[in-house]
Amino acid sequence: MRNYNDPVYKEARTRVLKRDKFKCQMPGCKKKKKLNVHHIERWADAAHLRYETFNMITLCRECHDSIKDKESHYVPLFQELVRKNENNKRY
Repeated sequence: MRNYNDPVYKEARTRVLKRDKFKCQMPGCKKKKKLNVHHIERWADAAHLRYETFNMITLCRECHDSIKDKESHYVPLFQELVRKNENNKRY
């Protein structure tokens, strides 16, 4: 079970939100409210990546809900977006 109050998890989430400029990263969206931090490789399937910011991306709740049960389809896209954001980060 995920502990949203875990300081390590909170720090990783904060770093991802800052890196992604507090905007949804789904192409064509860019909403700034009701943000979730999505694990690209699923939390349940990749315990070793749970706190790695390169495995996390900011999505608004609507976009996050829209990929439910289709997460694997988005892995390459999200990994590419994170690579670009990591290269451009200024925080």
